[in-house]
Amino acid sequence: VQLVESGGGLVQPGGSLKISCTISGFTSDIYYMTWDRQAPGKEREFVAGISTYGGTTNYEDSQKGRFTISRDSAKNTVYLQMSSLKPEDTAVYYCNARLLNGSDYWGQGTQVIVSS
Repeated sequence: VQLVESGGGLVQPGGSLKISCTISGFTSDIYYMTWDRQAPGKEREFVAGISTYGGTTNYEDSQKGRFTISRDSAKNTVYLQMSSLKPEDTAVYYCNARLLNGSDYWGQGTQVIVSS
């Protein structure tokens, strides 16, 4: 399984950004996808997750209402729509795929910078 994130960049505070994670390989074995992020000097943290069976979503409490995770099965892509962005949202955002055999995979990350 290979994951490739894209769509990161520089956005002003209060702005919006949509990042993508394109998946290739044994995608049928994936049961859960997440977006995590790592800010400079901090540990990687969970942002949002989505089940590939049924589409149930989960969010870290502080992201509820600002971030939306979604998936397009036909395109093998998972998205994270971010709005009302704050400087503290600045981080490298990583896509993660969890497989039925217990393994998981990470992408290389995409940088999001929220600054005026």
